[in-house]
Amino acid sequence: MALSQIVGKLDQSSRLPLYQQLQRALRRAIETRVLSPEDALPPERDFATQLAVSRITVRKAIDGLVSEGILTRRQGSGTFVCARMEKNFSKLTSFSEDMRARGRNPRSIWLRRSMGTVTPEEALTLRSSPGTPVYRFNRIRFADEAPMALEYATVLAACLPALDAVESSLYEALERAGNRPVRALQRLRAVLFTEEQAQLLQTQAREAGLLVERLGFLHDGRAVEFTQSYYRGDIYDFVAELSVSSGAAETP
Repeated sequence: MALSQIVGKLDQSSRLPLYQQLQRALRRAIETRVLSPEDALPPERDFATQLAVSRITVRKAIDGLVSEGILTRRQGSGTFVCARMEKNFSKLTSFSEDMRARGRNPRSIWLRRSMGTVTPEEALTLRSSPGTPVYRFNRIRFADEAPMALEYATVLAACLPALDAVESSLYEALERAGNRPVRALQRLRAVLFTEEQAQLLQTQAREAGLLVERLGFLHDGRAVEFTQSYYRGDIYDFVAELSVSSGAAETP
């Protein structure tokens, strides 16, 4: 089916701008699975010709859906419908590893990188002594051009050679230092984004999100990192494989 048939005719006389009409039509087509995850949109020039609108209108509509994480641009390939991200809650992997495994390009915008000492709360969480040096890494995590999560990580400074050792992936930096976590405790709960969080994630204030708190441990049982990640609820699904224990399975 041609995309012009999926979108339908745009109303030139409507008070609603054409680009917003196009956004609504595309969003509806994606929500109803008329357009499926990973479907490619035609080039902007062809799209504009099909709909008899300007390329500026098409670009503005697509830009808005890209910022919402509904569409994604891939350099050299075009614009595609985003698939919802599934994060396996039972596997200890980094954001960068998850994105690369899905063929997406992970990147970050740093909000803060600093050195300090543990707060009383961090000392309890990381099971460390008062005054223990730590590094803090706060950033926005992206997949391609779509903001996916806000990440606030606190790491024991003794586990990294320097503050600037973390370039893109925290876990890759810890692995190079021989201090990558081998197990973790994770807690997931629903949250509503604040104005500031919503602005950083290019979504709406009070929009539903997911907070994942992770405490990572080394082989010897020492806690090494505590990370709070705020994920967009409109993009992320968390899954875990469950099984019945052998003892329970044998119970008549």
